[in-house]
Amino acid sequence: MRALIAAAAGLTAALALVLTITAMGTPEGRTSPRPLLTTVPAHP
Repeated sequence: MRALIAAAAGLTAALALVLTITAMGTPEGRTSPRPLLTTVPAHP
């Protein structure tokens, strides 16, 4: 029975964290219009 209570408490805490982050919304700012370019090393 203690395990069930512990699982319910953990689930409640996780749900509260998700709802808090969701309520805060996305951070202000903008993304770069240019994509990140990566180079592939030359194969020997």
